[in-house]
Amino acid sequence: MTLRNILLGATMLCASATPAIAFAQTAAPADDTAVAVDDMDYGNDIIVTASKRSQTLQDTPVAVSVTSAAALEEAQIRDLIDLQTAVPSLRVSQLQSSANTNFIIRGFGNGANNAGIEPSVGVFIDGVYRSRSAAQIGDLPNVERIEVLRGPQSTLFGKNASAGVISIVTQKPQYEFGGSAEVTYGNYDAITIKGDVTGPISDKVAFSIGGSYNRRDGYARDLKLNTDVNDRNRWGVRGQLLFEPTEALSIRLIGDYDKINENCCIAGNVIAGPTVAITNGLAGGPSVDANNPFSYNVYNNFLSSNKIQNYGGSAQIDYDLGTMALTSITAYRQVRADTNQDSDFTGADLIGEKSDYVDINTFTQELRLASDFDGPINFLIGGYYFNEKVDQQSAIRFGTQFRPYGDALIRAASGNALNVGLLETTLGALEGNPAKYTGSFFRTGNGLSEAYDMKNEAFSIFGTVDFEVTDRLTLTVGGNYTKDRKNFSTNVVSSDVFSGINLDAPAYAPFRNQLLFQGGIAQTIGGPAVLNLGRPATAAEIQTFAGANPAAYAGIAGQVQAFATANQNNPAVNPLNGLKAFQFLPPFPNVPNAVESGRTNDGDFSYSLRAAYELTDTVNIYATYATGFKASSINLSRDSRPLASDLAAITTAGLRTPNLVAGSRFANPEESTVYEFGLKGQWSVAAVNVAVFKQSIKGFQSNVFTGTGFALANAGKQSTFGIEFDGSVRPVAGLNLTLAATYLDAKYDSFVNSAFGDISGSTPAGIPELSMSIGGTYTHEFAGGTKAIAHVDYAYESPVQIVEGLSGFPASVAQNLKREVNSLNASFTLRLTSGIDVGVWGRNLTNAQYLTTIFPAVAQAGSVSGYPSQPRTYGGTIRYKF
Repeated sequence: MTLRNILLGATMLCASATPAIAFAQTAAPADDTAVAVDDMDYGNDIIVTASKRSQTLQDTPVAVSVTSAAALEEAQIRDLIDLQTAVPSLRVSQLQSSANTNFIIRGFGNGANNAGIEPSVGVFIDGVYRSRSAAQIGDLPNVERIEVLRGPQSTLFGKNASAGVISIVTQKPQYEFGGSAEVTYGNYDAITIKGDVTGPISDKVAFSIGGSYNRRDGYARDLKLNTDVNDRNRWGVRGQLLFEPTEALSIRLIGDYDKINENCCIAGNVIAGPTVAITNGLAGGPSVDANNPFSYNVYNNFLSSNKIQNYGGSAQIDYDLGTMALTSITAYRQVRADTNQDSDFTGADLIGEKSDYVDINTFTQELRLASDFDGPINFLIGGYYFNEKVDQQSAIRFGTQFRPYGDALIRAASGNALNVGLLETTLGALEGNPAKYTGSFFRTGNGLSEAYDMKNEAFSIFGTVDFEVTDRLTLTVGGNYTKDRKNFSTNVVSSDVFSGINLDAPAYAPFRNQLLFQGGIAQTIGGPAVLNLGRPATAAEIQTFAGANPAAYAGIAGQVQAFATANQNNPAVNPLNGLKAFQFLPPFPNVPNAVESGRTNDGDFSYSLRAAYELTDTVNIYATYATGFKASSINLSRDSRPLASDLAAITTAGLRTPNLVAGSRFANPEESTVYEFGLKGQWSVAAVNVAVFKQSIKGFQSNVFTGTGFALANAGKQSTFGIEFDGSVRPVAGLNLTLAATYLDAKYDSFVNSAFGDISGSTPAGIPELSMSIGGTYTHEFAGGTKAIAHVDYAYESPVQIVEGLSGFPASVAQNLKREVNSLNASFTLRLTSGIDVGVWGRNLTNAQYLTTIFPAVAQAGSVSGYPSQPRTYGGTIRYKF
């Protein structure tokens, strides 16, 4: 599938809509209630708030996709992970836990795996910012619509919208009593129960309350623990009060609480490396389902756990001043996420604990004033305050079998010349106590104890001015000044004894001398000048040669010994260098310290320029230039390391720890720009939206897993040329066809310091060239009013390289591991006049299989793990609306 396919599909859809071009639009609904996108009369307008004003989708000069409540019901979209099947420019990846979910728009986005890394895609629910993925991934509440704003939105949405925004708008309380109840049952013994009720308390006060419960058995099997895994277990409640004491004043109070307690997420074995033989031996049988991630069979020593609490409240006050409207949104939220995982993903007990407890407290305040003048000029001006505190407690500890596993690795790396016991005794003896290290290398329960703290305070002032040059041409200029300050600290203690040893230390010179001599003798005698074995000589072969050729051996030994003595303190030829790869958890240089302040202080002015022109009553075009900003991200993980430029000062200050290498404490801010041209058309039986854009981000914050940790770095520049098409047509009464497609041509213009070297000029991984969603809904009304509704949709992503690279592997390995998505979803609903719906549905009906991401297996050189896609699900739903 290529760009040609997009243009062909767009042409066909537009052609089918051509007869309706002459029909005019009607006025927007007076109550600003959104019309259901898939059930709408195309003569009505869809109301959105992408510009923080209520406007029709047609008149909003922003690339925005809208998904209605009806579309969510028909497609069985329950959370934002499911939403990507309806919005091709959006990609959502759930990684190692329920709390780690990554949102990407137009190929830009990050934010998972590290509480200090804020997302590039902002998620808002009823105008309240959800700062971390743990607060974003619960089941959707009683939704009115979901708006996905594509491209930089920093002018109105602030510091963490450099790639786009997902805005979820829920239904307000109503003054007419009503509600709904829904029960769904599906395969894997899935049960979902949802309900809501709304109505008046008085003629000036209305309420609504809703709740949901979602439980499902796991679709994977842990063969060692003999239980299903990757289950679902979550519930939530949400209540609202709407006060309207006067026609001019409206106060909306919202409170919500949701909880997740799930086993997630399995990683299958994609490539079985040489360590699998070791882990199989330790496990006493299979430790992984080798090279078979889609068997959904895994082997673990304990169940991974995800316990997440997410709750908060908000107050929105709207006051109509006549020609102006004042809006205030005040919110406080707290997220508590407690996760633990058998992160070696094998049946051997290598990692006994990999836990993270994160407590995030967030307060936000937004105040804005919008004009509604009759004249040609209108404005919106506002301010935003953000205050957040992140407390994180983490640990990674060796399991009961990591010591024999480490011993096997050392034996393999040294050709059986070394082992754990020999190293403990020898190194201890050289320090004056042979028993000093006895039993301490890779000891069960040793590892890292981690504590991180971050305080983030930010404010912004923003505004836009609209100037109606004519009744058809509007020019808009907007700006946003943001100031962002972060203070962070760490308290990380390593008890990994072996990782705290400096194998280059002078005290170990005699040992290195001995190993250099032994290795030199074996290489020389086995070499072409002597025995010509094509390999190092064995001890027996050396002894035989020495006995038969004492003079020759003495000469060789003298030369080798001279080399060993001269180089016993030379790190470049240290015979212990191969063991440094097994120093997994070295001592941690905590921050702040005398060299590193543990602070960032960023400021930025983002702006947008836009021209919108109404070609006809049914066709609008717009052109936009906009910039975006994302503040510095902090590396709150054990992989935090001083910058290379700070190492000299760290050493001078006496702060250097053993085996310290350069890394990053934080990534500098992102700055994005976009040039965009768009066309929006709406007729009585069709609607079309097209956007052509060139978008780039300077300093893109890349966060890549390397097998033992994450590498956080700024890319020089990443850019994307793209075309987006979103259209729908109703060729006959009752039939609605939709096509949404995105073409992306992405590249790293400059990325010199990536985790895999200089990858400038390459295509960023995980960004498919073509994504599309094709759907159809047919509604047939019987005599008497009963309706039959059939819906089908198909989502496609062209083949794409999953990750930029895999540490320890040739580049070709990652290049050959690709993902292609082909997902078919369908539903059939019988809607009775009594308000009861009875339906059946299926998602991923073809049982398409693909890997969402892959990574080097933890502490297992040569192996690759990956997260497999969710298999086919299906079920039935009964819904009652009153």
